[in-house]
Parts: sequence; structure tokens; C-alpha cells
Amino acid sequence: MGSFSDNMSNRLIVFGVNIIKLEKQLCKTYSGRHIYGQLFRAGSSAAANYEEARAGESRADFIHKMQIVLKELRESHFWIKLIIASKLISSEDEVLKFLFNESIELTNITAKSVVTAKSKVGKDSKPDV
Repeated sequence: MGSFSDNMSNRLIVFGVNIIKLEKQLCKTYSGRHIYGQLFRAGSSAAANYEEARAGESRADFIHKMQIVLKELRESHFWIKLIIASKLISSEDEVLKFLFNESIELTNITAKSVVTAKSKVGKDSKPDV
């Protein structure tokens, strides 16, 4: 069984892959292309920054990069909600439902990781990820 950080990394990659699956549906209109671009950048950035956090040089570096992951996940969730609210894709679409739920779960996990890492500042020098 993989470690927590490997599992989180894989979930973020699957999150990004599912964002890519929305491209054809969203890129038919100007607004859809804009929203897709924003969602793609935020969602893929979350995964990339998580990998950077895993290799953090210090607890402070780890916390900083995890806060960027959190910011990008929150932004992704915003764009997903905008897609649903504007009905660019049906809210019944399975990929969109997955992204909506996964963005909430990943945001909650990341927020808890940041809180935990901050609570350990000064107690040791290496993050638990």
C-alpha cells in the first residue's frame, strides 16, 4: 500500500486528468475556453506544487508550497462551480460531479495538512510528507 503522500499525488494527477476530459465540451465558446484555461492552469498547478512541497527544503518551504496547492484547489473549485452555475456542462455529467466532489475533498485534506505542519513548526525540521 502506498504512502499518504503517494496517494495524494495520485489523486491530484487523476484530478488533472479529469479536468483535461472537459476540454472538448468547454472549448466550444469563448467563455468556455476562458474558463477551461483557468481551470486547467489551477488544477494542474495544484499537482505540480504538491510535488514541489514533497521535496520542500524546510518545513517553512513545505508550508509555503502547500498553501499554494490549497490556493490552486480553491480556485479550481470556483471554476467548477462557475461551470455548473452557467450550465456550460450539465451538472449531471459524471466527470464534472467527480471534479466537484474531489475538489472539496482535496481542499479539505490540504488545509488540514497545512494546519498540521504549522502546528509542528519548531518541533522538528522535516515535514511528514
